[in-house]
Amino acid sequence: MRLKTTMNKLKVVNSDLNLSSDIPVRVQPVIGEWGPQRVPTTKQKKRARWTVTAAFSALVVALFLLGNFFYKILMGITA
Repeated sequence: MRLKTTMNKLKVVNSDLNLSSDIPVRVQPVIGEWGPQRVPTTKQKKRARWTVTAAFSALVVALFLLGNFFYKILMGITA
């Protein structure tokens, strides 16, 4: 009896292998002969994450330095 309930639970967990079943058709990847096509690789995703992080950090530093520059001009601080 216990084995039967465990098997039923496993069937529920692993029942649907179609990972695109609940999402709209317009956002489903095109499936080719060997799998999805035109889907970014993990390496591209990692590179994009680092690029966005670096760009955001550079922007924050640039805005801080610009604000500091204008603050010093307005306060008459030299050197």
